[in-house]
Amino acid sequence: MTFKEILQQRAKKNSATKAIKKFSTYDIILAPMITEKTYKQQESVNKYYFKIHKDANKNDIKEAIIYLYKVTPLKINVVNVTFKWRGQKKLVRKSYKKAVITLNKKDKIEIWV
Repeated sequence: MTFKEILQQRAKKNSATKAIKKFSTYDIILAPMITEKTYKQQESVNKYYFKIHKDANKNDIKEAIIYLYKVTPLKINVVNVTFKWRGQKKLVRKSYKKAVITLNKKDKIEIWV
């Protein structure tokens, strides 16, 4: 087995969907994140922000976006947002996972608030 074949096998393993096998596509994307900053980036750079399931990876998110919104994303970035708390046991924000999805200039996602 050559080095190139080993790398191809690793790529096949990493491109697998993990969370869609456990959940449905509607459970992967939990909610869109709508703030002033995200709204400006939707208009200018065509980036959309979503809260996603903690077990989801980039491939799961890509399939869910294609299935739900009928657009293909150019780029997907995933960020783990950690919890935040002040003082003694005063939880300010729970931890969650966030996806930043970049689309083509001609593609749009209709998000109703």
